[in-house]
Amino acid sequence: MGTEEVKPAFYALARGGWRDYVTLLHPPYTLWHLSYVAVGAALAPQFHLDRMLWAVAAFFLALGVAAHALDELQGRPLRTQIPGVVLAAIAVVGLAGAVTIGIGAAAAWGWGLLLFVGAGAVLVPAYNLELALHTDWGFALCWGAFPALTGYFVEAQTLRVEAVAAAGYAFALSLAQRALSTPVREARRNRSTTAGTEPLERALRLLTWASALIAVALVAARLR
Repeated sequence: MGTEEVKPAFYALARGGWRDYVTLLHPPYTLWHLSYVAVGAALAPQFHLDRMLWAVAAFFLALGVAAHALDELQGRPLRTQIPGVVLAAIAVVGLAGAVTIGIGAAAAWGWGLLLFVGAGAVLVPAYNLELALHTDWGFALCWGAFPALTGYFVEAQTLRVEAVAAAGYAFALSLAQRALSTPVREARRNRSTTAGTEPLERALRLLTWASALIAVALVAARLR
């Protein structure tokens, strides 16, 4: 009797076709880290829904699309069948789209945003091509603290103590995510077994929803 192949991630769909592109987005983790943008924006002294939505869109393109495409180029951790040239094109288009949004936002709301746009344009290839910062702390900085700070700055055009606290929250929670996800990822991607990792994956699912819900609550409070 053959054994069923262990999926590379608990959210991975069956391989092939459009399903590979959905898996490539790492949906729960992308949602988790986009929530940091919303948390940072909602804590700013003035809140503009359109600014937050544009910031979320930029991070979706940079992190959800470009960063994950580059990550898949590095050894195929999700085992997708997407051609390498397509992954590279997705990464370029995604990052270019994010930078375009950032430049437009800077022109509309304040040129200080260009510092964040430039930082993001460097962090995506540096981290996901494993050129720099490819550690747990680097992950928490790039995809935890940085989105929260950017979300706040988009709204306030400055950084205050609450922005630093939000960045600390996102940084610490991202480290917790890594502590939970690393053993799960290693077990699954070695195609061995998921035995013993179920509690960790359950915690990851719950934390994804908790992160998204706190962001929704904060934004809803600002829209009242």
